Amino acid sequence: MHDVDLLSLKRGTVTAPAGCGKTQLIADCMASREDAKPVLILTHTNAGRSALESRLAKAKVRKSAYRVSTIDSWSIRLISNFPVRSGHDRAIETLNNPASDYTAIRQAARNLMASGDVSDTLQATYSNLLVDEYQDCTIPQHEIIGWMAHVLPTCVLGDPLQAIFGFRERTVDWTGDVHKLFPPAGELSTPWRWRNAGTEHFGEWLLSARRLLLEGQPVDLRVAPTEVVWKQLPNDSNVAHQVRLEAARTKSAEAGGSVLVIGDSTNPQGQRQIASQTPGAATVEAVDLRDITRFGQLFKPTDARALSQLLDFAGELMTGVGPAELLRRLDILERGAARNEASPREAAALQFRRAPSFTSAQAVLGVLEEAPNVRVFRPEALRVVQSALEVAAQGHRTFAQAVVDARERNRHSGRPTTRRAVGSTLLLKGLEADTAVVLNPEEMDARHLYVALTRGARQLVICSKAPILTPCA
Repeated sequence: MHDVDLLSLKRGTVTAPAGCGKTQLIADCMASREDAKPVLILTHTNAGRSALESRLAKAKVRKSAYRVSTIDSWSIRLISNFPVRSGHDRAIETLNNPASDYTAIRQAARNLMASGDVSDTLQATYSNLLVDEYQDCTIPQHEIIGWMAHVLPTCVLGDPLQAIFGFRERTVDWTGDVHKLFPPAGELSTPWRWRNAGTEHFGEWLLSARRLLLEGQPVDLRVAPTEVVWKQLPNDSNVAHQVRLEAARTKSAEAGGSVLVIGDSTNPQGQRQIASQTPGAATVEAVDLRDITRFGQLFKPTDARALSQLLDFAGELMTGVGPAELLRRLDILERGAARNEASPREAAALQFRRAPSFTSAQAVLGVLEEAPNVRVFRPEALRVVQSALEVAAQGHRTFAQAVVDARERNRHSGRPTTRRAVGSTLLLKGLEADTAVVLNPEEMDARHLYVALTRGARQLVICSKAPILTPCA
């Protein structure tokens, strides 16, 4: 299927394997429309929203023709515009307790849509509804969309084999839930990502691997095209790490191109280790930034161990910090026993020790970042901390509050781009590169494995003990 008109469907589901042109199909349909009312396009993540907006802008679709939002953000806006009719506790709009607040927001939005009280408003505001990445819908979100489909022509798009996110609420079953409400309207079948890269036969092989994974079958790398490179892992864990490290340093198949290194989803520390040991690599961070949030709760400049804590933390974000050696040098400098003058980073650390504050802490991190032989491999995390220190220095917010604020701003800013990114399937889903490196395929189920295999357009490097990949149960 190549030319389905998404906006002509009253209700329908389009199944879209990875790289088969789903986002471009949305943009193409939008480019040819002439309705005065905008199309509402919903998705799940802010990164997905940014990707859609970028593709629509590239297709030169006028901004007045669409509104793009996440399902949850749109739900918050809906109930906040009709608080009396919704009848919810307005405190949930602040998301101070995300786990419970999002559940309450979805329930309130579902009830408001089911009441019919805002149907006329919805119909007067939008012409159509498109929902992307529908495989990630939870049942409450599915019910919201279902009630909206009573009012607006609705088409949902997604791929059940890319449903890798785990939520407290159950996610939709593609046949039992989605097709029951939105009948199948077709399945995309042209591997555009690979055709555009000149590797269409590679893309066709991935589509055949997809069929095997859907059937619960293994994928045999021995019959893969030349774009797929298998690196055998030995039993010795230390040697296996070196093999993975060599793979992570694979040059892009395209000069100046991008590389995604996909590590173990359950081991973020392992991902950071790979990033720290791979020149030019940077991590892709989880949106909750747990260790950063914890640092925000614990760090107090006036504590006796504050400088040690700050330097240890810097060592989690950058290579070449050497906290122990730096502290040893400070002791020598303070005793007046140093043969050499203080370096800029030593001077900044001494200034913090003499006048501890959020401002001097920010200065320490800034000087460390610029120091010779230092490389930041967690730039996103560093940016959040630096921003929070600046706000905390003004005295209107605690550092813990400032970190949460900066974290939430970062959540909405979309994924930073880097030529060599290290993360997990959960963090790299939706991204694509010239080369993908899969470090732990034997730890993946069929869905995570498929997402990992389809990130690279020109080359795929796989590290495993055997050339036959059998998904975990």
